[in-house]
Amino acid sequence: QVQLVESGGGIVQPGGSLRLSCAASGFTFSAYHMIWVRQAPGKGPEWVSGINAGGDKTYYADDVKGRFTISRDNAKNTLYLQMNNLKPEDTDLYYCARGMMVTSKVRGQGTQVTVSS
Repeated sequence: QVQLVESGGGIVQPGGSLRLSCAASGFTFSAYHMIWVRQAPGKGPEWVSGINAGGDKTYYADDVKGRFTISRDNAKNTLYLQMNNLKPEDTDLYYCARGMMVTSKVRGQGTQVTVSS
């Protein structure tokens, strides 16, 4: 059974940091490009970051570049998103997805990130 399970979300003050994890199972994790996506209630999904299968190429949306770092551990079948200098506008549900498209059917349930003072 293909499964992606996120963890690591929470409530943090502006300027704070969080590290999200996405545990993958049921497929060959190391063979797939992976992405992080965020979505606010009533809005469409927003692509945040992506990483290639080998982990040596990373991509970021302009508004997170320099603050977020995507990485993966293929031996542990886990994807990460280190988020630093968080801003209130980063408040969203974050989820990981397999492949390059925000419309991927293989995605997790998400973890909530709330940035508030």
